Amino acid sequence: MENSAKIENSKYYVFYDGDCGFCNHWVQWILINDKQDQFLFSALQSDFGQHFLNERGLERKQFNTLYLWKPNEFYLIKSEAVAKIAKILGGKFALLSYLNILPRFFSDKIYDKIAENRAKLAGEKCFLPNEKERAKFIG
Repeated sequence: MENSAKIENSKYYVFYDGDCGFCNHWVQWILINDKQDQFLFSALQSDFGQHFLNERGLERKQFNTLYLWKPNEFYLIKSEAVAKIAKILGGKFALLSYLNILPRFFSDKIYDKIAENRAKLAGEKCFLPNEKERAKFIG
C-alpha cells in the first residue's frame, strides 16, 4: 500500500465510517478493550481509507461496511470482521467470535440491518480520543 503512512504488519487495521456516531462508539469500545495494543484505525473517508478501498477495487463512496485488514494476510468485512475483532480482543469478547458458526449470508444480513439503522442507534455521539488513542488513527 503506497501511502504516506507506514504500514505496521503486526497490527490489525479497522476501517470504519468516520461520520457515523454508532461506528465511532464501537471504535472507542475497541480502543478501551485493546489491552494488547493490536489495532489501528482509519476512517473510510480518509486518504488512507480511500487508498485501501481503491487498491482492492472496493466501493469508495459507500461507508456502511466495516473492514478489518491484516497486512499481507487478509481483509474481512461486515460480520466476519466483527467476529475476528472479538477473537483478537480475547477473553470474554472471544465469545462473539462464535458468530462465525452462522452462515455468512445470515450474519451479514443481521450486520446490514444494524448498519441500515445505525444513525437511529447512535444519536448524536461525539468521540474525542485522548493523545495516546489519537496515535492509533491514520489519516
